Amino acid sequence: MKRVRVYFNIHKKCLSIQHKNSKGWRVWRHVSSIGLSDVVFKVSEAGRQRVVREKRKNVHAYIEGTMKAGLSEMSGDIVTYNPYRLPTFVIKDSDTPIHTASEVYVVGRRITALPH
Repeated sequence: MKRVRVYFNIHKKCLSIQHKNSKGWRVWRHVSSIGLSDVVFKVSEAGRQRVVREKRKNVHAYIEGTMKAGLSEMSGDIVTYNPYRLPTFVIKDSDTPIHTASEVYVVGRRITALPH
């Protein structure tokens, strides 16, 4: 399956999926939900600092993983990201940083992860 980067598109109110081609990461499609495996949560610190400084959102945080067909809603840890509070994605209930996960299911802004 294809390795992709996913982020919530605040203008289109959906998930944007990027894939890598010869020109770099490019938006490939838009979806309302997606399942990923072998996941890495990535945050550009320079982009986060720009958000904090300018108080204006920009795309600087992604969930990168391998698209997984047939992965649907699952139970697991709810993951969140707020650039004003913490510099990484965190498990919502405990604010414990999360950098990787074996599987993730994203529906809109809701991220559910199964840790390794």
